[in-house]
Formats: sequence, structure tokens, C-alpha cells
Amino acid sequence: MKSAKYFYDLYKLPSSGFDLLSKNTFMNNTKTAYFFLRVSMGINLLGHGVVRLVKLQDFASGMMKGFETSWLPQPLVHLFGVTLPFLELMIGLLLMIGFKTRIAAIAGASLIILLLFGCSTVENWEAMGIQMIYAGLFYILISRIDDNYLALDRK
Repeated sequence: MKSAKYFYDLYKLPSSGFDLLSKNTFMNNTKTAYFFLRVSMGINLLGHGVVRLVKLQDFASGMMKGFETSWLPQPLVHLFGVTLPFLELMIGLLLMIGFKTRIAAIAGASLIILLLFGCSTVENWEAMGIQMIYAGLFYILISRIDDNYLALDRK
């Protein structure tokens, strides 16, 4: 049976002086957690955008149908339905690779605010509950930006 020290030694980077498990190195728990949250949110938004882009007109038409009871003008709903997948794709990609992370997180939070507003006009409280979870996750991404790690911009 291998000792705990053996497994601990596996995580040391050879001849670099860095130890991935130490709290005093570049990869502490907070930075690691931020990295996984940022990439997860990026994949989530990127996936939303890609799937919707493939069927863009159907998605925009479905959004217009869902907002028929809203007081929002239908042309505005259609424009948002056509634009939303591109926004999701771009924000998701930026978060995934960690480029312009602060701007991407603020853009993502702003997008959630728009989605919350829209859902409130059709009283879709269930969707708003889910969107509030997204809002909380974007709060973490924005407020903990100094923990950004393994990113192209590190901010």
C-alpha cells in the first residue's frame, strides 16, 4: 500500500519549487474553485448559444410566441431572440478561455438582468428563480475577480 506522502509527492511539479497542494502556491483552493466556476459558466453559456444558433429562426419565433402575453413589442422580442444566442456564445467563450474575464462576467450579469426583466413581463417565476441562481454565480465571478486563474488575462 502506498503512503499518503507518495500521493502528495505526485502533485509536486518537478524542479519548479511549486507544490499544487500547498496553500502558499499559485494553485490554492480559492483560485481553483474560481477557475472551475468560470469555465463551468462559460461552457453553460456557450452551450446555450451554440444550440440556439443552429435553429436561430425557430428559437426567435418560439421566444415571440412565449412573449405574446407580454406588453413588450413583438419586434423587440424578435430582435432579442435573434441576438441572444450570439451574446451567450461570445460571453461563454470569453469566460471559458478567461479573456476579458471581468467584462465577460459583467456582460453575463447584465444579460441575466435583461432575462429577469423579460420573464417578469410574462410572470415566468420559475425561470426567474433559475436566473437568480445565475445572478448569484455572476456575483461571485465579479466580486472574486482577483482569484481568476489559468486565464488568458488573469483579470
